[in-house]
Amino acid sequence: MGRIVRAIAKDASVVCSAIDGKDIAARIEEIHKPSAVVTAALGRLALGTSLMGFGLKGKDDTITVRLDGDGPAGMMICVADSYGNVKADVMNPVVEIPANSAGKLDVRGAVGTEGTLSVIKDMGLKEPYCGQVPIVSGEIAEDITNYLAVSEQVPSVCALGVLVNSDLSVKNAGGFLIQVLPFASDEVITQIEQNITKMQSVTKLMEEGKSCEDIALMALDGLEPNVLDDFEVNYKCDCSRERTERVLVSLGREQLEDIAKDGGTDVKCNFCDKVYHFTSEEITELSKAAANGGKSGEENA
Repeated sequence: MGRIVRAIAKDASVVCSAIDGKDIAARIEEIHKPSAVVTAALGRLALGTSLMGFGLKGKDDTITVRLDGDGPAGMMICVADSYGNVKADVMNPVVEIPANSAGKLDVRGAVGTEGTLSVIKDMGLKEPYCGQVPIVSGEIAEDITNYLAVSEQVPSVCALGVLVNSDLSVKNAGGFLIQVLPFASDEVITQIEQNITKMQSVTKLMEEGKSCEDIALMALDGLEPNVLDDFEVNYKCDCSRERTERVLVSLGREQLEDIAKDGGTDVKCNFCDKVYHFTSEEITELSKAAANGGKSGEENA
């Protein structure tokens, strides 16, 4: 079970959300069977997306974060809801590259340093909010920090880490996101900077037994913080047969008729690997719906 804890400074000028995402990263490893460096990269992006989604207001709001770099992992995409539940996909799950100069997994090398970080927020409005910034490091946390500062004008600090064992299982994974509100004083900002400088990496803190509550309070040390929220978060895919049917209908009548002639089809969800089987007869019915503008014969009567 993953967990997000959100803490706030006494004067409400700074908020910090921290996540224990070991189970989320482990589920990514289970579904996508990635190499160690891709588990670390996609795990970081998933946890960062979860932290960003947790800040959305509406219960049906979602956020999609797409990292499209020039590294061998290719495009990575994560989607989170307002509770922090998240799902993830990657173009090339198996990437074998040497460790970086520090002897650690070379996430930057897998992601690349050229490309874009794109964010789409669906908040129930007529049009979703879309923002895009260039990749600045490929380490993901820095890229999320840059996006929030440049595209949303929210001074932030993001830290993310995924520690992978030699057998490719996930040892621990977590992160935090500090967001500074416009009325924060210079003294508060200085205190945050000092706290961040003193803190070890998230994975190191977790190895030492620190919880996400401990980490959130450490980040706001000296500001008399209080815990606001404590929520369970999970790797959660919301795919369904009904959604898959709508995707198939969008292909159009002619393409569906061709699929029906081939004896039906299997459609696999990229986020969770669940497979939906459609018989030739079912595809034929969907082709009729496509001919009716997406409505069934009964709905069109």
